Amino acid sequence: MGRKRLITDSYPVVKRREGSAGHSKGELAPELGLGRPEEQHVIAGEEPQPLSVDEAEMELLRQFDLAWQYGPCTGITRLQRWHRAEQMGLEPPQEVWQVLQTHPGDPRFQCSLWHLYPL
Repeated sequence: MGRKRLITDSYPVVKRREGSAGHSKGELAPELGLGRPEEQHVIAGEEPQPLSVDEAEMELLRQFDLAWQYGPCTGITRLQRWHRAEQMGLEPPQEVWQVLQTHPGDPRFQCSLWHLYPL
């Protein structure tokens, strides 16, 4: 009887190229269009298009929702979360507060990404 088979035996070995073509661990792939909201958004196979003002503001708010250093965001509005983070000395981005002040009654801007999910 031979050696015990491992799950990795059923997958082919893939050699990674090193150098300028690839990126190392911890780096985000630039072709994914990740980064600051005012940067251009890239969709595969299309020309890069700048984000509209509303899209850039929504992306900024999404990034704020995903930044856990400002505390949890479920069950409260973005403005409440921003004020709580400020009171705790966490220095939330001033741009987020400005966006929230320009759209006071719009739930798209005031509610976090997870406002539709029950607690």
